[in-house]
Amino acid sequence: MCHAAHVPTLLLVRHGRTEANSSGVLAGWTPGVGLDDIGRSQATDLAARLTGLPLARVVRSPLQRCQETVDLLLAGRDGPAPVVDERLGECRYGDWTGQPITSLAKDPLWKVVQAHPSAVTFPGDQAESLLAMATRAVTAVRDWDARVRAEDGDDAIWLACSHADVIKAIVADALGVHLDFFQRIVVDPASVTVVRYTTLRPFVLRLNDTATSLASLRPVVRARRQRGQRASAASSDAVVGGGAGGTPTPASTPRSTRRATPTDRARLS
Repeated sequence: MCHAAHVPTLLLVRHGRTEANSSGVLAGWTPGVGLDDIGRSQATDLAARLTGLPLARVVRSPLQRCQETVDLLLAGRDGPAPVVDERLGECRYGDWTGQPITSLAKDPLWKVVQAHPSAVTFPGDQAESLLAMATRAVTAVRDWDARVRAEDGDDAIWLACSHADVIKAIVADALGVHLDFFQRIVVDPASVTVVRYTTLRPFVLRLNDTATSLASLRPVVRARRQRGQRASAASSDAVVGGGAGGTPTPASTPRSTRRATPTDRARLS
């Protein structure tokens, strides 16, 4: 068996759109940046897509836009209260915070951010490096995933709500690629990226998904639990030839094709 089950499933959700996103301003840790009307609609639509998926844990960035997104995702849903983890907060962009993207693109550092992000430390007393951001974010999701597996079981589903650059860094780690390649990854507002961390390797099941059904992620009840140890080990193996994919359900078949048009330059958000 491949990546289909027997380890927790992580849903990485980017917050919905904000006015800063639509106006091309780098929000960073600026207080008071919440969802705009489109962002609230995106989060509400995602909540509907999550219907039927049991969430063992919900962890979020401390920033307002993630709080508002999670509040909409959990409205009317029973389950544990969300937990705030500062390690999932946005990168601390320092003096770049609050600046228009068009102005930042003229800064010589911009080219380094695009081509060699692992070498970038943003200017200012409260700034951090992209490498430090990536390290804390990856550590956070791996810590939480291990905790979920120990306390909630192998088939638990949990959700982490964060920011584009943070999720891109987590995905780069899961794909086993250098941080310098993370600008090739696109993470849209209110998108879902699905990762499973097995003993041998992570599997990225979905990336930047804003359209398809999530019903196929529901855990399947296993009749013979005593075989769990063998199944867990096997779940680290990738199927040679690709296998048959996930079990289709009426809600997920046919699957819609989501656009994935790369921009001419990666944008911070």
